[in-house]
Amino acid sequence: MESMKQLVIDRLDGKYAICTDSDQKFYAIELPEVPQGAKAGSVLRITDEGELQLDVEATQRRQQGPQGKRGGKKR
Repeated sequence: MESMKQLVIDRLDGKYAICTDSDQKFYAIELPEVPQGAKAGSVLRITDEGELQLDVEATQRRQQGPQGKRGGKKR
């Protein structure tokens, strides 16, 4: 069984979500195709049918990570 492909939203740029995959390849996805609630840093899963789904658990794991969120210091 093949694992589902994942993309991470790098940034939102105009009418596109710029995403990267595990090979650091970039993809520009039109915003209407991006699941509601997704934002920069969100993990998207591509289903076997080619649909994008927001992977809430993977997004939370990625945000917590070993270092916590970027920029750590509060002013």
